[in-house]
Amino acid sequence: MAEHQKLGFMKLCVCLLALLLLLAAILIGVAILTVFHVNDPIMQINNVKVAKFNLLGNTTLIADVSMKNPNVASFEYSNTTTTLYYRGIMVGEARGPPGKAKARHTIRMNMTMNVITPRIVSSPYFKKDLHSGVFTIGSFSRVPGKVKILNLFKKHVVVTTDCITTFSIFSQETNKQICKWNVKI
Repeated sequence: MAEHQKLGFMKLCVCLLALLLLLAAILIGVAILTVFHVNDPIMQINNVKVAKFNLLGNTTLIADVSMKNPNVASFEYSNTTTTLYYRGIMVGEARGPPGKAKARHTIRMNMTMNVITPRIVSSPYFKKDLHSGVFTIGSFSRVPGKVKILNLFKKHVVVTTDCITTFSIFSQETNKQICKWNVKI
């Protein structure tokens, strides 16, 4: 009889342990699908100022850029590259330094953009845009990096942002910005 009770007790312990392991697996699965789900970091151009204007050569712009990390994990990124387009023509490039966006924080940085002014001036739309006082610039940014979850898991991601930004020539303010983000994991 004592052996039968020991066997029943062991079966009960094994069943409880299996139930606890199953419950832990379900909780980890739910946490991975909800809390630790990688959301798209958001990159936005807040403002653009003309630092140096040269009609015949290169113009230098300073862009105030913010990167918002909505994740519960930090996002560590390497050098960023942004290509500028005016009416479909590549007119400039900007490079940003590496950095780290803490979990659920927004960081701001200034990016120096070199614009090849003769490419803009030679466009048939240049005079029309100059008279209207509004320029529309397209930009494509690529930000490679990695997301660290609890310093245990690392996921390599590449954030790409494709934006159309309209800004006023006279006030040097951003009027409107429409962006599409994509994250490749």
